[in-house]
Amino acid sequence: MLFNLSTLLRSAGLRQGNRLAVRTFQCGKSVQSNVLLKGRHLLTLKDFTGEEIKYLLWLSADLKYRIKQKGEYLPLLQGKSLSMIFEKRSTRTRLSTETGFALLGGHPCFLTTQDIHLGVNESLTDTARVLSSMTDAILARVYKHSDLDHLAKEASVPIVNGLSEMYHPIQILADYLTLQEHYGYLKGLTLSWIGDGNNILHSIMMSAAKFGMNLQVATPKGYEPDPGITKLAEQYAKEHGTKLSLTFDPMEAAQGSNVLITDTWVSMGQEEEKKKRLQDFQGYQITMKMGKVAAPNWTFLHCLPRKPEEVDDEVFYCPRSLVFPEAENRKWTIMAVMVSLLTDYSPQLQKPSF
Repeated sequence: MLFNLSTLLRSAGLRQGNRLAVRTFQCGKSVQSNVLLKGRHLLTLKDFTGEEIKYLLWLSADLKYRIKQKGEYLPLLQGKSLSMIFEKRSTRTRLSTETGFALLGGHPCFLTTQDIHLGVNESLTDTARVLSSMTDAILARVYKHSDLDHLAKEASVPIVNGLSEMYHPIQILADYLTLQEHYGYLKGLTLSWIGDGNNILHSIMMSAAKFGMNLQVATPKGYEPDPGITKLAEQYAKEHGTKLSLTFDPMEAAQGSNVLITDTWVSMGQEEEKKKRLQDFQGYQITMKMGKVAAPNWTFLHCLPRKPEEVDDEVFYCPRSLVFPEAENRKWTIMAVMVSLLTDYSPQLQKPSF
């Protein structure tokens, strides 16, 4: 039987602001699932079915409940180690992965460009093989997605995309968990992306329809999502009976939306384009004016870090903003990814409805 997670949370004691207070969940024997992810790579959500992504969210909710709410110690990754390759700086990806992996009993090893320079000091092939011989998984935050593909081809352990110029799958898992906690479901929600056609949007486009979510996208001209990804997203929408629309009008994209989403206008590596981008994105700031044309229950997401030109303070700090629970959920979702790829653990929490 499927249970609505929000209903269960309410019956357990529930909501304090944007945080969830859970007291009385019952955990029994592990709930069996047909989803098996052990040994897989996570490079893009394009490679995962809707049921597989739902399983990752289920496992995230399970770990969050058992560890945060019940105070259990679950050394599911004891004796395991993780290589963390970071070509780009990070706050949430690094901290969530390091603390989450350690909380589960594992040992994360952080490697910067000072320690490892992909394809320069050592070939990608050699790096993949060496790290595979010493650690149980590799999380890489890279400039080129092709480097992840190369690592996955040569490594004998799971490769996890910590961010590339094309995709940021672990961010989207946190977004979906946050929405599931808030609304109690995902199917039927309308997401509105208002901003750059970047890696975050690409990851939403590769997954939203699999949950039955509609997607309305507004980008300035010249900043549209990748054409190949758009074509595949249109196919997903057709297969799952959802709606996908692309426009250059932010207010049109916000119309009737349940979730307003944006991201940085100037990503790492685009600093020289900052002046032009700020000019091109005029009119794309998320404000209460956009909220007025959205659905009555609209909320706001931003993966952070945030700049005021992207969303004003009134929206960013209002009760509708879920950005801080969203940031925290980076930890629970990356923990679920690591547990699913490296162990045979099954969730004990009742499976939520999506």
